[in-house]
Amino acid sequence: MARILAIDYGRKRVGLAVTDPMQIIANGLDTVAAKDLLDYLEKYMASEEVELFVVGYPKQLNNEDSESMKYLKPFLGKLKKKFPDTPIEMVDERFTSKIAFQTMIDGGLKKKQRQDKAMIDKVSATIILQSYMETKRNLF
Repeated sequence: MARILAIDYGRKRVGLAVTDPMQIIANGLDTVAAKDLLDYLEKYMASEEVELFVVGYPKQLNNEDSESMKYLKPFLGKLKKKFPDTPIEMVDERFTSKIAFQTMIDGGLKKKQRQDKAMIDKVSATIILQSYMETKRNLF
């Protein structure tokens, strides 16, 4: 099996998470500058098989698209153009940053470590991926 790669897209930084090849466990992969993301993915996918991108879908509490969608849509177009054979699925990302922060507290990270926005982005991507995997398991 190939990996599933999750993307928590932000204007400045992008958190990435990936499954193991058997698609059992989600792990944080990296945090990359948004401007470098496509090059990073190209290098990663040259050495690892990725069957699906799972991208965080920014929504408001009323279920409408959030302001962030205006930044995400152009990226999605570039992603589809760069990797036309890799499907993209969107996953609701509401509350992932808050959950990531709480997870870091529960995991015993010190205050200084919890202030690392790159770490929060990577943990958020992992939560998005884990959420996708759990939803997928519950359907089958």
